[in-house]
Amino acid sequence: MAQNEIMQLSEVIKAIEAFAPLSYQESYDNAGLITGNPEQEITGALICLDSTEEIIDEAIRENCNLVIAHHPIIFSGLKKINGKNYVERTIIKAIKNDIAIYAAHTNLDNVSMGVNAKIAEKSGLKNCSVLQPKSGLLKKLMTFCPNEKAAEVRDALFKAGAGKIGNYDECSYNVEGFGTFRAGEGTKPFVGEQNIQHQESETRIETIFPAQLQSKILKALFVTHPYEEVAYDIYTLENEYNQVGSGLIGELEKPQDELTFLKSLKTSLKTDCVRYTALTGKKIKKVAVCGGAGSFLLKDAVSSGADAFVTADLKYHQFFDSEGKILLADVGHFESEQFTGEIFYDLLMEKFPTFAVRLSKTNTNPVNYL
Repeated sequence: MAQNEIMQLSEVIKAIEAFAPLSYQESYDNAGLITGNPEQEITGALICLDSTEEIIDEAIRENCNLVIAHHPIIFSGLKKINGKNYVERTIIKAIKNDIAIYAAHTNLDNVSMGVNAKIAEKSGLKNCSVLQPKSGLLKKLMTFCPNEKAAEVRDALFKAGAGKIGNYDECSYNVEGFGTFRAGEGTKPFVGEQNIQHQESETRIETIFPAQLQSKILKALFVTHPYEEVAYDIYTLENEYNQVGSGLIGELEKPQDELTFLKSLKTSLKTDCVRYTALTGKKIKKVAVCGGAGSFLLKDAVSSGADAFVTADLKYHQFFDSEGKILLADVGHFESEQFTGEIFYDLLMEKFPTFAVRLSKTNTNPVNYL
C-alpha cells in the first residue's frame, strides 16, 4: 500500500481558498483557520459538517490532525476558554491533541459550484445560475503599453485570471493612441532617451478580474510589461458577479406535480421530514435552492419565476409569506448541507491524490425526528 502524503497545512488551505475565497464570506461569518499553525504538517484530514467533540475524537482515532468543517465552531470572540460549553470543550480538545480546525462556510455557500450546486445536483436540477448575485467583487484594470507588446501583456493577464465574463473568457477592450513621457536621470527606458520627451504609439488595455486575484494580476502585468514604470489604474466595480452569490435556481428535466416533487426531495436529500406550504396546483419545473437558512431569498425566488423554493430553518410566519405564489419546502438545516463534505473531498482528492482525506462517519445533526 502506498504511503499517504504528508501535507503542509498552508497547501491544503490554499487549495480550498482558491475554490472558495475568504473574501466571499458574509460579514458575520468566521470562515478560515480556527485552530492550528499554517506551517503545521498534516497527516490526514477529516471532513465534517460540524466540528464537535465527537468529531475531534474521530479525528484522533483516524490519525487525522486536520478537521475541515462547513460550520465554524467559533462564530464570535471567546473571552474565556474553560470548557463550560461544547464550543470551548471542542477547542480545548483540538489544541491538546494538536488538531487544526478549518471552516469554509458562507464563502462555500456563495460560490456557484459550492453548497447549493450540490443540493441542485442531488435534486436533479439542470441549467443552474446564482439566484442573488453579489456586487463589488469585480475590479477593472486599465493599463497602457507599446502596441507591439499589447498581445503579450493581454495573454499574461488572461492566464492570471483576468477577462472572464460569464461563459466568455479572454475579454478585453483595446484602444490605440499615443503616450508621452520623459525619462529622468538613472533610468533605463525601453524606448526613448533620457531627458528628451518621447511620444510612443500605445494600446490602452481594459479587462476585469475577481478582486481576490489582484496580486496575481499585477504580478503578471509587471513581469510582462516592458516599461520600468508601469502606468495602470484599478477600479472597483458595482457590477453583479454572476458566479458568486446566494442560492441557485435551476430546472428539472421534466415537470413534476408537487407531491411527487416533495417525495423526491425526501429521498434525494435523505431527510425524515419535509415541511411545506399549501399546494399551489402548479407543476414544478423551475426550482430555487439555498442550503441552510434561506428565508431571506424568498422574494428573489418568487421574482425569478421559480415554482418551488427548497431551503431550511423557515419560521412559522414565513410560510405565510409565500402567499400561494410558490411552493416552499423546508428540508432541514443539516439535511440541506449534509453533502457539503463531498465538495471538500473531491477538491482535495483531485489536488492531492495521495493525501489521506476521510469523510466523517459521525452524525452531528442535533435535530431528531419521531
